[in-house]
Amino acid sequence: MERGLVTVSVVTYNSERYIAQCLESVFRQDYPRLEVIVVDNASADKTRSILREFEGRARVIYNRQNVGFTAGQNQAIRESKGEWVLVLNPDVRLMPDWVSMIVAIADPGIGSVCGKLRRMSRDCEIPETPVIDSTGLYFTPALRHFDRGSGELDDGRYDKFEYVFGASGAAALYRREMIEDVSVRGEFFDSDFFAYREDADVAWRAQLLGWKCLYNPLAVAYHVRTVLPTNRRSVDPVLNMHSVKNRWLMRIKNMTPHLYWRTWVRATLRDAVVTGGCLFGEFRSLRGFWMVGRNFWRFLKKRRQIMGRRRASDEYIARWFSNQPVSDPAPAIEAAVFEREKIASR
Repeated sequence: MERGLVTVSVVTYNSERYIAQCLESVFRQDYPRLEVIVVDNASADKTRSILREFEGRARVIYNRQNVGFTAGQNQAIRESKGEWVLVLNPDVRLMPDWVSMIVAIADPGIGSVCGKLRRMSRDCEIPETPVIDSTGLYFTPALRHFDRGSGELDDGRYDKFEYVFGASGAAALYRREMIEDVSVRGEFFDSDFFAYREDADVAWRAQLLGWKCLYNPLAVAYHVRTVLPTNRRSVDPVLNMHSVKNRWLMRIKNMTPHLYWRTWVRATLRDAVVTGGCLFGEFRSLRGFWMVGRNFWRFLKKRRQIMGRRRASDEYIARWFSNQPVSDPAPAIEAAVFEREKIASR
């Protein structure tokens, strides 16, 4: 590990539409110490030819098959040297000061940091009226997770430094120490997830093990949001299946008896809705239930590793699961930023 070095980790799969503008925004960062690693999961479009143009500035790994977002990110993290790892989607564009703004505020007790993500069009155009894409993750008592502020106008409501449950995997900065601490069987992201919900799984596990996530409103990026709860029917059926599967696998690993006791009614009702939707419409997602059964005992072993090292209390974890986003103010960080700006203006 190299102190002060930030590794930018990008996994691509048929990302020809976005990857060039994503990487150009990375190389325009005003932070001087960056390591860029791209893992391509056997793209069949023009992604690979585009990536070859960046080989002089980034390390590019070409996989022979699509191993999934989670395994691809783990692959990049294993190859990385940074004190921090920025997990970045190829459909994200960073503002030039994103990394410097994030790293400057990250105190030792913070395991992950997220900035203010705004929406961007599929043509990578930044709209005149800013709309929030994510200011961190939150969970409801039905065990659904959402992005804070998703779809809301950016009118100043999310301009405070806050501790949130977790960071959206579209653009999340993770401390190396936390990555090593919360990894299970050498994996930071659970490769059994393949794709979807892996960021929520990491956030839940990190909270159980005592790591905080900071939301920094000064770090702004733009994201093309293609998957929303309202457009599920337009999503690849294979990905929908993984989403269903991962809902239960995440719970097997991270749910505590106390939390289940507090949420079981709403969680069970939501489970019934998901199961009914698979039985009476989304038939290809039924395979997810078979995969949960096949992995159940192996995931119990992962659970034992997590719970055996759990540091957070039941009450602390339960307070994060609410119908409205829960956050904690970060007054010490607000004060530090204010003091830094005051000194710089002299």
